[in-house]
This record gives sequence, C-alpha cells and structure tokens, in this order.
Amino acid sequence: MASDFGSEQEFILRLCNRDERAFNELVEAYGDRVFRLVFRMLGRRDEAEDMAQEVFVQVFKAISTFRGDSKLGTWIYRIAVNLCKNRNKYLLRRHDDERAELESTVERGGLGQARGITHGELPRPDDAVEGFQLEAIVRRCIGELDAEFREALILRDVENLSYEEIAEITGLADGTVKSRIHRARLMLKQKVEQALGEPIP
Repeated sequence: MASDFGSEQEFILRLCNRDERAFNELVEAYGDRVFRLVFRMLGRRDEAEDMAQEVFVQVFKAISTFRGDSKLGTWIYRIAVNLCKNRNKYLLRRHDDERAELESTVERGGLGQARGITHGELPRPDDAVEGFQLEAIVRRCIGELDAEFREALILRDVENLSYEEIAEITGLADGTVKSRIHRARLMLKQKVEQALGEPIP
C-alpha cells in the first residue's frame, strides 16, 4: 500500500498539528480505498458511507498515537477493519433478532398466507438463479463468511494487499494469514456452488 505523500513523516506531523488541509489531503488520498474496503466488509452502502466517515474521524483523533511502526495506509486499514468487526457484531445481533421475529411469523403462517404461495408454486432452482449476476452471488457469499475469514479474503483477493501488510493490519502471524486466506477461498467456492445449485425449500 504505497504512500501518496512525498514525506510521510512530515505529513503525519501536519496531521498531529491538526492541519485541516492535511486532513483533507488524507481523505482525498485514502477515501475511495477506505470506502471500498468497508463496503465489502459490511455489504451495505448506507452502512459503508457512515463507517468510512467514522474511520477518518478515528484516524484524526488517534493520529498522535501513531508510532510509525507500519505505513500510514496500513494503520488506517487496521482502524477500518477493527471498526467493521465491531459493527458487524452489532449487525449480526440485530439480524438474529429480526430473523427470530420472521421465523415466528412464518410458523404462524403469516408469510405464506400473505404471499399466497404454496410449495408446489415455488420456482425451480435454475429459474430462480436466472437474472442474478454471478458477482452478486459471490458478494453475498463473501458476506456469509465468518468475519475473520471474510476480512482475510477481502484484504488479499479484493484489495490485493501482501501477506505482510495483512499481517500488520490484523496482528496475525504470516502463516496464520496464509492459512485463513486458503480456508476462506475454499469456503467461498463451496458457498458459491451451493448458491448456484441448491434446491429452494
């Protein structure tokens, strides 16, 4: 993740001095990359827009604690990944609550009656898949991966970061990073195959 600034140390000093112009330059340099990352981590544009702003708020607040042990961009990604982890935990809890409520509605027959659908009228799997782009299926399947595998896969295969950069961002050993990426790829492949061929209940 190359720096966009001539002298990163001088630029960081400007940020520590609360130079508003430096902060604007930071957002301009990393804004698109941060948004792309959090969007893929969270899977929702509205959440990603809020989260991208929060990342830079946290960067600005914490810049004085940046010790320079890694590149500035790597440190920003670390903040983004950690914020996304916390947000995903919250969203998962909320989703579980909503799913429990939906399942209760289905058990009472509300959903099927409202739609007027019987089991025999459900579309065949191949018909259901028609019209859906493979990219959308892959994106959804990535979102279904456990957080630690999803982040490793996104950082490597989507953001094209090196194993060393991913290790710095996640705090994991290089071997663990490689193992997670390998397992994530296998799980994603399995999920996509299931999404394309599983029968609709």
